Amino acid sequence: MSDRRRMPNQEPKEFDEKVIQVSRVSKKTKGGNQIGFSVLMVVGDKKGKVGVGLGKAPDVLSAIKKGIKKAKKKMIDVPLDGTTIPFRMEIKEGAGRVLLKPAAKGTGVIAGGPVRAVVEAAGVRDISAKILGSENQSSSVYATFAALKRIQQIVAVRGIKLRSAADIEQAEKDKLQAIQQKAKAQADESRQAQQDKQKAVKKPKKKAVKKTAKKK
Repeated sequence: MSDRRRMPNQEPKEFDEKVIQVSRVSKKTKGGNQIGFSVLMVVGDKKGKVGVGLGKAPDVLSAIKKGIKKAKKKMIDVPLDGTTIPFRMEIKEGAGRVLLKPAAKGTGVIAGGPVRAVVEAAGVRDISAKILGSENQSSSVYATFAALKRIQQIVAVRGIKLRSAADIEQAEKDKLQAIQQKAKAQADESRQAQQDKQKAVKKPKKKAVKKTAKKK
């Protein structure tokens, strides 16, 4: 018998779940005030899918479960151009207003907390964003989600062709290889010119022979 303890298989979660805001709400009834909670959730697979949902329940755990369920039902496919969004988008949704701009590879996510939570869950790795409207977290989340949804609609209507992350990496490799080849060719030309110059210096010059006119 082996003394090793068998641990239960822990499968990785298919979706990344983030709690954005927890609010305590109360409702007046005949029997008194009824206390409850509302939780705003962001759910995404970090591969181009993201959803936002608001769950309400008497306790926080139940509200989180409802929020996750609603977010999964409202998921959208975010079009990605490599690791960023295909074009700039500014949108106003309720009191929230955000500006999303594509960024070069390696830039990272330059955004506030609510916007960062949505774009990271969607799988956007390089983006520059700014909150222009209300600083309320829920307003910024809904505005960001609306901006990504609008980008999806524009890409679908116009038929914009997007590049995958693999295509961009291959293009960068080809570009780097071309630069290296060009630099090598220039170095070879410079080396050859230097060698030719050294040979010309070492080569002895022929003395000029003066010709004397013969006397008749």
